[in-house]
Amino acid sequence: MRCTGGKCQLEDLGEGRFAVHGVLGFETVSGVFEAGKELFGDHSIIEVDFSDVERSDSAALALLIEWVNWAKYYVREISYKNVPKQIHAIAAISEVDWMLTAGARWTGSV
Repeated sequence: MRCTGGKCQLEDLGEGRFAVHGVLGFETVSGVFEAGKELFGDHSIIEVDFSDVERSDSAALALLIEWVNWAKYYVREISYKNVPKQIHAIAAISEVDWMLTAGARWTGSV
């Protein structure tokens, strides 16, 4: 199942694994965020792969941080794989790069 956020899609790969495809930026993050709320709800452990993201900007970083907040609120674990270099660079400048550490788990206890 894929939920579309314009030029970007969030795909449910099964068993709490998801993949983001396309352009992840100002024009698409709200649709992808809404798709995530719909798709993530049935899972206690969530892994999101960004290897198929073509382009991203600071709105993409805001999305990842918002998903961390969502996971904390709903007592879920969330981790990110293959986060684009652009997002890592913006996160480093913003001093929130520690939130994107590969394999890190974010739960309600953070």
